[in-house]
Amino acid sequence: MELNRFISRKRQATADKPAAEMPEAPLQARPIAAAAPALGNKQERLLDAKVRIHSKLIDELNLAALEKLPEGQLSVQIRDLVSEFVNAEKLMLNEAELDRFVKDIVDEMVGLGPIEPLLNDDSINDILINGYRQIYVERRGNLELSSARFRDEAHLLRIINKIVGTVGRRVDESQPMCDARLADGSRVNVAIRPIAVDGSLVSIRKFSRRPYSMESLTSIGSISMEMSALLAAAVAGRVTILVSGGTGSGKTTMLNALSSFISHKERLITIEDAAELQLQQPHVARMETRPPNLEGKGEIRQRELVKNALRMRPDRIIIGECRGEEAFDMLQAMNTGHEGSMTTIHANSPRDSISRLEQMVGMAGFPMTIQSIRSQIAAAIRLIVQLQRLSDGVRRVVSISEITGIEGDIIQMQEIFKFTRTGTTEDGAIIGAYKATGLRPKFMPELVARGLDVPTAYFDPSRQH
Repeated sequence: MELNRFISRKRQATADKPAAEMPEAPLQARPIAAAAPALGNKQERLLDAKVRIHSKLIDELNLAALEKLPEGQLSVQIRDLVSEFVNAEKLMLNEAELDRFVKDIVDEMVGLGPIEPLLNDDSINDILINGYRQIYVERRGNLELSSARFRDEAHLLRIINKIVGTVGRRVDESQPMCDARLADGSRVNVAIRPIAVDGSLVSIRKFSRRPYSMESLTSIGSISMEMSALLAAAVAGRVTILVSGGTGSGKTTMLNALSSFISHKERLITIEDAAELQLQQPHVARMETRPPNLEGKGEIRQRELVKNALRMRPDRIIIGECRGEEAFDMLQAMNTGHEGSMTTIHANSPRDSISRLEQMVGMAGFPMTIQSIRSQIAAAIRLIVQLQRLSDGVRRVVSISEITGIEGDIIQMQEIFKFTRTGTTEDGAIIGAYKATGLRPKFMPELVARGLDVPTAYFDPSRQH
């Protein structure tokens, strides 16, 4: 396929203009920016040229036609034109450097520029952009500075707008914060000036192309086999579960893994601020909140979505994260025929998660006593799974606790499994073991009645996990 088939109509139209209206010289023969100042080193000069070449390509090529091509063919089609621009700029590149340069241009055109290689690196969990000059990544629980960078703040803002625009959101001075997602479900948070003092801040929580299963979490030591067996039976037996943990502790990953034990015959409705759950069931209806428009209208919060979900004949409702007054409607749903529903919450311990739920229910504005709120919680939630990102970067399930009821105005809980830390190696790795407390969950007879059983030996405190 010839390159000139992709030249935009705008450029082709100039061929029919009188000589007086024609440019002084063909674009290919002109330097991109003859007066551009020379940058301090080769890397910065290449970065500057890459952005300017990209701007010229946008003017010269029919991007709508190009973007329909596979990436390999796209690279071939634009290579010749990029080579002309490189020669005009007098950039001394060998064959390997030219290939890398063409790939960078393709990333600018159809990807996310400098961070595209980071998104394709499966060893990276988080990408943290602190202004256009500084990009950190997290690998195996440790932060490290990446060599990638943006040309300037305008370059970074263009990539930000590309990200948020694909999900129908916006970010500007009037609304400088935004939650969004990438096509693969990766979570994105953006903060720009004026609230970001030193330049735009972007945090990307990458999601694995292959969602973690409970088996894979067991194999990497995030949970024991016995704990996994209990959770699998609890999900299949429609026990309502609250996944609790701090930021980056793996709550959404655990929610995805737990959902794999839900029957494919059930209708699931997910409610999230930014859709990122990767459920494997065939009958999943996904809903997402919407921010207000320029006039401050049109906002749709999680609470409205939970209310609407109750009219959609769900078997279970899965809320990506409970963080506000929607907690009241969620508890109502769990108490009125939607057992087995699941959600996550930010908290440092199972007891803290109950306190946070109480505060959220109070945000709904209904005149309820503390005892009535706690009665609702005790009746709705049966199991709390506590996760923690430990100091060595490993994410673990550190506790599985059962809510057994309420006495007076105190919610009663009992811990079933826990992770006990015993030491730390010289390189900082945490040593510990998963142990049963010796208590059996009170909902075990219900599971047995459904044909689901967990061996009694799994709850033996002397058993090595």
